[in-house]
Amino acid sequence: VFASLITMWLCHRIDYHKFATYSNVGVVLSIVLLIYAYKFGVSINDARRWVRLPLIGMTFMPSDVAKLSLITNVAAMLAVKQKVQYTFWELVPMIGKIILVCTCIALTNVSTAVLLFLTCFLLMFFGRVPTPYLGMSIAGIFILGTLLVMTGTGSRIETARNRIANFWDGVTGNKKKDADKDADYQIERSFYAIANGDFIGRGPGRSQQRYFLSQADSDFVYSIVIEEWGMFGGVFVLVLYLWFLYRGMKAVDSSGRAFGGLLSAGLTFSLVIQAMVNMGVATGLGPVTGQPLPLLSWGGSSLIFTGISVGIILSVLS
Repeated sequence: VFASLITMWLCHRIDYHKFATYSNVGVVLSIVLLIYAYKFGVSINDARRWVRLPLIGMTFMPSDVAKLSLITNVAAMLAVKQKVQYTFWELVPMIGKIILVCTCIALTNVSTAVLLFLTCFLLMFFGRVPTPYLGMSIAGIFILGTLLVMTGTGSRIETARNRIANFWDGVTGNKKKDADKDADYQIERSFYAIANGDFIGRGPGRSQQRYFLSQADSDFVYSIVIEEWGMFGGVFVLVLYLWFLYRGMKAVDSSGRAFGGLLSAGLTFSLVIQAMVNMGVATGLGPVTGQPLPLLSWGGSSLIFTGISVGIILSVLS
């Protein structure tokens, strides 16, 4: 947390235009790191998506680097074209980068790839990219995603497919009585935690389900928040993220320049969408994704990258 606060302060002191200068290098570096993580990365909780830094031994996810670099790069490319017409050959590199980076992330982390693509799609929409090109980006990611699923390429493709199928069976009421109970264990414990919380909660530190939920401090921390602080605590956390979204959008108005507004919007969308997905999973509104809750879930390097994102938003505001 201390390191995250330091990086947040340092990034807010830097002119945000400088981040655009290194975004292309960041995109290329992230692609190399993502492929390295897929082949030789550190495996944690049966997922190989981490890279260990030499000497200090700290691990980080290359997808965090990819998110920052790609969002910054897309915002910079869109900002240049705000007062002129887009051409096909000018948009091909942008859409190509989005599809390539998201595909590389999907090799080890399907949910993060989907959320990053959604963020970039929203950026292109607000950046006045013509509808046919938006459709082209969707078609490209759909085709590559289908190929990954059909060929079974990637260490988490099969897991993602099973989670979606399991969720859909539950929604449609087609789940068999002899279905694998382990597939529902986490989400059922999440429901128990939410039910135990009632309106006012059991009190700070008095959660029972944290001893049964294996991801109680990360993927399902929102369930523990509700169990300890009740429905009011859960709504309060939701309101905080909505307020964060509002403040991020205020930066769009205050920046006075297209790049600052698009950059702030992209980073804000990335954090808030991830938070909404995490809370949706905990409450049964979507399939299990393994997405942490920004600023609340336990983490090391992820906190630092979140601090960088918030620092850049503050830089735009200032």
